[in-house]
Amino acid sequence: MVKAIRVHELGGPEAMRWEEVEVGEPKDGEIRVKNTAVGVNFIDVYFRKGVYSAPLPFTPGMEAVGVVSAVGPGVTGMKVGDVVAYGGMPMGSYAEEQIIPASVAIPVPPSINHNTVAAILLKGMTVHVLIRRVFKVEPGHTILLHAAAGGVGSLLCQWANALGATVIGTVSNEEKAVHAAQHGCHHVIISTKEDVVARVKEITDGKGVDVVYDSVGKDTYKVSLESLAVHGYLVSFGESSGSPDPILISDLSPKSLFLTTASMLTYTGTRDELLQSAGEVFANLASGVLRIRVNHTYPLSEAARAHADLEARKTSGSILLIPDN
Repeated sequence: MVKAIRVHELGGPEAMRWEEVEVGEPKDGEIRVKNTAVGVNFIDVYFRKGVYSAPLPFTPGMEAVGVVSAVGPGVTGMKVGDVVAYGGMPMGSYAEEQIIPASVAIPVPPSINHNTVAAILLKGMTVHVLIRRVFKVEPGHTILLHAAAGGVGSLLCQWANALGATVIGTVSNEEKAVHAAQHGCHHVIISTKEDVVARVKEITDGKGVDVVYDSVGKDTYKVSLESLAVHGYLVSFGESSGSPDPILISDLSPKSLFLTTASMLTYTGTRDELLQSAGEVFANLASGVLRIRVNHTYPLSEAARAHADLEARKTSGSILLIPDN
């Protein structure tokens, strides 16, 4: 038996319970991993609230790094003692130990410590998908990023800056404005105090931006559309404020805009795509393009407190859960 966070009913952070669970032995094509660091992502909140569905009860979490403790039949290229990470499905990383398909396990370079990997992998692969696959950011592009001081936001600022783009970011307060600027955001807009669209038009000489990366949703959808240049792209990859109102094709027509959603999971569906994306993240980490801030660590047993702080916007950068044992 090991300890894990379990959700028996949907709701607030208090819905997460610290319980004993049976892990069992890995089956064909699976490995068992003893987690050393677990990443917290806003998608975990979506599942806990029921925005995204999962059969109850479940263990949340989609990102972890750890040491292989058992290898199931048919698994090649991995052995007990290997350090591996994963980011995505299956859920279940809020646990001291878990079983995952070997096909989603990513070998961790020995030069990168466990906490760094758990803090960057899912967010880093998300950024790779957003700026290299969904809309390929090139030198000379101007981008607008909401929640620019968050875990994904701070990495996207760094990577886009290194690619030669002009980065405009929105944040909710002055402290987060400092964080965003430190990570490569050229123009920081405090959305609670400034008119975002007016500032974007001022910065771009009235043209608007080439692409908006929007993980907020309901509160920012109209601002995002109005901030785009002709033929601009609105890339929606989250809905932290809720789903936008129904979208009309006529909203896109005046500037012939493009609207797309982006899930990292659909862009890393094959083993080759997964390893390529993770490899890009590790390479940019090694070269210094990407720097990760782990500003908040919590014991795994206190995951509910981590979620409460995340939803209350008390955090910036990456959040980790460290197994208690």
